[in-house]
Amino acid sequence: MKKALLGSDLLFIVWSIVASFGAYFCMYAFRKPFNSGLYEGLALSGIGYKTILILSQVAGYTLSKFTGIKIISELRATSRVKLIIALILIAEAALLLFGLVPYPFNFIFLFINGLPLGMVYGVVFSFLEGRRFTEMIAMGLNISIIIASGVLKTIYLEVHQALPWISEFWMPFSIGLIFLPLFFLFVWMLDVLPAPSEEDIRLRTERVPMTNDDKKNVLTEFGLPVFCLLICYLMLIVVRDFRDNFTIEIWNEIDTHWVSSVLSQTEMITGFIVLVVIGSLAFIKNNLLGFRMTNLVIFSGILMSAVSTYLFENQQINGFYWMLSIGTGMFLAFTVIQSAVFDRFIALFRLKANAGFFVYICESFGYLSSVFLLLYKEFFMKQLSWSKVLMQFIYLQAAVSLVLLIAGNLYLEHHRRNSKASAKSKLVRSAF
Repeated sequence: MKKALLGSDLLFIVWSIVASFGAYFCMYAFRKPFNSGLYEGLALSGIGYKTILILSQVAGYTLSKFTGIKIISELRATSRVKLIIALILIAEAALLLFGLVPYPFNFIFLFINGLPLGMVYGVVFSFLEGRRFTEMIAMGLNISIIIASGVLKTIYLEVHQALPWISEFWMPFSIGLIFLPLFFLFVWMLDVLPAPSEEDIRLRTERVPMTNDDKKNVLTEFGLPVFCLLICYLMLIVVRDFRDNFTIEIWNEIDTHWVSSVLSQTEMITGFIVLVVIGSLAFIKNNLLGFRMTNLVIFSGILMSAVSTYLFENQQINGFYWMLSIGTGMFLAFTVIQSAVFDRFIALFRLKANAGFFVYICESFGYLSSVFLLLYKEFFMKQLSWSKVLMQFIYLQAAVSLVLLIAGNLYLEHHRRNSKASAKSKLVRSAF
């Protein structure tokens, strides 16, 4: 199979897309189905039990992201498969205990469930980065992020309706069990992908496990633009998670006649748009132009979310188009930062690094902020509706992120020109 993949670019691209999509889609089957339950009438210390469950899992997921800064950035190719299988099996075992242990003591197992799952993205992306087709083959991974949650919520609702005797506490384990064999299949597909070719390394730079000195050197030189992207990503992840975790509550507020299929419809349309936009970046061979285009997509996506929110608030578009527009804008920006901008950044400046290091810095602080927003909403924003909270944060996100994007890009352009001038000066001196 590896020989066949080496002999055909088309087969390699299709195989990679299917493998990465399937592996990460299946991961969501172990992470997201629980929050389709309402857990009505259940509370702990005056806090709704669903909020407790979400906070527990996000806390574990956040800790996993901080751990991933080290583990994923130092991960060797030979350890990928063992690690990703172990992560999923631990997550499913935690869901089994979530069903076995009675309320209100079972929330701790969602914390344990989140602990391994936060590192799955980094393992999957490590199979894909540093290739001339990275943006294209990462489409499968990106699309799964966009559509998996909505599709799995629909699956949850349909399965629960068909099998009402399965309680809300046992549904997460049941859904995970259904997807476990598929997960093993897609991991095998990732495992047979050939290593980056010499042309891949020439165009995108070799990706290596990073040492502590490598990390320190990169952050010393490029700390400001990384910080700017970190804050943008942080705010995007908060908006994404808030919209995703409370999507049913938001739909109940903005459209009392909504049906469950709308959850899949909005995400499928979003997935198609993101597929076309992000996939087209792979055709840009020049890393400077590619890097600039990734930043333009981020800027446009954030602006799109803010403009559509303003239109909805002023009743110029309906709830469906608002949820579709903010989802599309948000995922355009989110997926570009997660899978394209750092890949181009490493290639443009020829860094001794891997994308997992930068992504996990962003994700760790992003999910930590998501926890703080949930707590703030629970204790200080009770008088506001779920949709109002989402609107306010989208406006804040746009105001802050657009300024930071401009600042970060100005810094990198100044750095690039100085480096180019310095290299030219050294060349002239050596000639004499």
